[in-house]
Amino acid sequence: MNELLRRNLIPLIVATALFMENLDATVLATSLPAIAKDLGANPINLKLALTTYLLALAVFIPASGWMADRFGAKNIFRAAMVVFAAGSIACALSTGLGSLVAARVLQGMGGAMMTPVGRLIVLRTVPRAEMIGAIAWLSIPALVGPVLGPPLGGFITTYFDWRWIFWINIPVALAGIVLITRFIPDVREETPKGFDLRGFLLIGPGLSLFLTGVTLLGLGLVTQQTVVAVIFAGAALLVAYVWHAPRVSEPIIDLKLLAIPTFRAGVIGGFVFRIGLGAGPFLLPLLFQAGFGMTAFQSGMLTFATGVGSMFMKTQVATILGRYGFRRVLVFNALIAALFAVAPALFTVATPPMLIIALFLVGGLSRSLEFTSLNTLAYADVPIERLSRATSFAAVCQNLSGSVGVTIAALGLDIAQRTMGGGDLALAHFPPVFILVAVISASSVLLFMQLSKSAGASLLPDEALKTVEPAKDVARVSEREL
Repeated sequence: MNELLRRNLIPLIVATALFMENLDATVLATSLPAIAKDLGANPINLKLALTTYLLALAVFIPASGWMADRFGAKNIFRAAMVVFAAGSIACALSTGLGSLVAARVLQGMGGAMMTPVGRLIVLRTVPRAEMIGAIAWLSIPALVGPVLGPPLGGFITTYFDWRWIFWINIPVALAGIVLITRFIPDVREETPKGFDLRGFLLIGPGLSLFLTGVTLLGLGLVTQQTVVAVIFAGAALLVAYVWHAPRVSEPIIDLKLLAIPTFRAGVIGGFVFRIGLGAGPFLLPLLFQAGFGMTAFQSGMLTFATGVGSMFMKTQVATILGRYGFRRVLVFNALIAALFAVAPALFTVATPPMLIIALFLVGGLSRSLEFTSLNTLAYADVPIERLSRATSFAAVCQNLSGSVGVTIAALGLDIAQRTMGGGDLALAHFPPVFILVAVISASSVLLFMQLSKSAGASLLPDEALKTVEPAKDVARVSEREL
């Protein structure tokens, strides 16, 4: 096969996994109120179906880079799709909140290997000069999920049975497995590093306990003393990992990568930015269905516009970054995205649907520009031999941010409910929560402003470098400095 064709095909095949994962997440988010009613659960408590998946990702992702190096990225990527499909089947067969949450954990184990290993395959097979284009190609099919997910999930939930939202993953997974077997090269490290078992046993349970405790806040499923004990136990393990990581040569999560300015901005700044925007897929279906009294299908026909805007922007990212540079784009666009994130606080039952769709469409453009810029910048100066650890680190933070965002939003709704007299969720409970998550996203600019003006210049076309003001301290850190 022609080498150029293969390089373009690989991101598209990897995007099959991202398509399936994003479709699953957006379909599920749209259907949560209906699932809660069918299972006899509080809609806010159904956040567990979202957060446990993200938590499973965060716990198992740290091992993904080592497994890809040890057993081959192709083999792990293919196995991950099989596990994800098995989890989808278990979700479709679940009969209660407990079994649904357990099945989502199994899905998360597959997703933990699927997305970061797929990204690693792209990073190791595409030249750096073509990285922005490759990431955009990688993202476009994945963004079809958020476009199709809300209306598809709403349609299935309203007119059929919500369990079918999980069965639709199976043909996508089968197609992905065939394409991986046929076209993906077996990229791996010739001399894989040792596995940091002690670090894994600290950070995995640490993240699990800490976020489980935070997620349980306000749900009343266990005593407050138990919640506090779980949170402190998780925090203690995470502190122990921070002490452990610098003392081993190959930690499972390499904290020394944060010494690279572009990686630090992409991962930590991205974490803060995603906390706010990650709450949207949880809040919006609840707003439209519990607040406005819409059906799941009507709700999905409004929220899909965000995905449409995101798809269009992916084709323009390289041009925009080439003209303005990463620093300027990240700072100003984060503020723009935060403004669109707070817009639903102003929605009422009288707000025209076309205005809502227009706001979501433009907001999707801004959100997509920020996400693609962050995902690309994070790897601008990471040495190739450390890419597997960098992708694991970045993926953990991305999924943690989503879990934290949903948890903050759910906790905010619970507080608003209690403060305003209890009762069922109502329209008045949502505006303060939208304002809160938007402010969190906007605060990420404090980290982006610390970047040099030439940050990420190595990823821009040569002719574009003239438009990016050079800086004396180009954002590169050598292995010796780390």
